[in-house]
Order: sequence, then C-alpha cells, then structure tokens
Amino acid sequence: MSDGRGPTGGPELGVGSDADGRNAPKKRLLRGVAVQAAAVAAAVHLLWAWPRLGSPPDARPYLFLAGSALAAAVAVATLRAGEYRRLYALGAGTLGTFLGGFLAWHGTGASAALAAEPLAVVAAIAEVVGVVAFLALYRLAPPTSVALERRRDEAPDEASGDGGEGPP
Repeated sequence: MSDGRGPTGGPELGVGSDADGRNAPKKRLLRGVAVQAAAVAAAVHLLWAWPRLGSPPDARPYLFLAGSALAAAVAVATLRAGEYRRLYALGAGTLGTFLGGFLAWHGTGASAALAAEPLAVVAAIAEVVGVVAFLALYRLAPPTSVALERRRDEAPDEASGDGGEGPP
C-alpha cells in the first residue's frame, strides 16, 4: 500500500492534494497577477501602436502589434492551460522583451521618456510586475515532464466519465 509519497519523498504523481497542484492559493494569486499584467501590457502597447500604424520609418508599431498578440495569447493560455514552465518562461520573456526594448530604444534618456509618456509608465510597471509573477510561477511549477505525466494520468479518469471517483 502506498503512503502517497514518490521515490524522492514528495507526493506521487496524481496523488497530491489540490493545495499542492495548480489551484494552490499562492499559484492562483500569481496566475491572476501574471495574466492581468500581460493583458495590461498588451493593451497599452496596442493603444500606443494603433495611431502610429503607417509611419514608414518606424517599425515599432508593427512589432508592438505582434508582441501584444503574443502577450494576449500567453495570458489566455496561462488561464486555461496546466502548469507549464515553458509557458511561464514565454510570458516572462515577452514582457521582459518589451521592457528591455524600451530601455534599449531610449538608452540613457529612458527616465525622461517615462516622465513624458504616461502610457510608458503604465507599461513599465505592468511589465515588471508580470515578469516577477511569471518567474515566480516558473519556480513553483513542476518540470514540464511531470506536468505532462500528471495530465496523462488524469486523462483516463475524465474519459471514463466517473470524474476520478471510485465505485459508489
């Protein structure tokens, strides 16, 4: 008979309580913060880019459209998908790229650019918060192979229609 512990002393796959899984309170909070930060960053970049489309010498509006679409897709996937470190890394990387691109574009004048543009302040705050939240989710999530194994173990229960419960 198993005591619910795996070979490393942690919970066996598929045996841990909900407090250890995707719906742990800390993970739910971090997921909500990360999703909101990604959505705000995407919206701010769209607001900035939309009126500037068609400006031939400036490629930023088009890059912002693509980055905003990616940030929105990551936000949706973070809400709907399981715990995937790669997804959280993509979220942190997307928001970090926005932030790093701003700093690279403005260089030493980044603080003056922040002072002159309120949308840039909102975007920078959302990006920093989002990167921190996505990195925290990354650290708390199991390796992708473990997440895939959990998903594989849960699939037969869902397919049988009994919701994973035992006999009545």
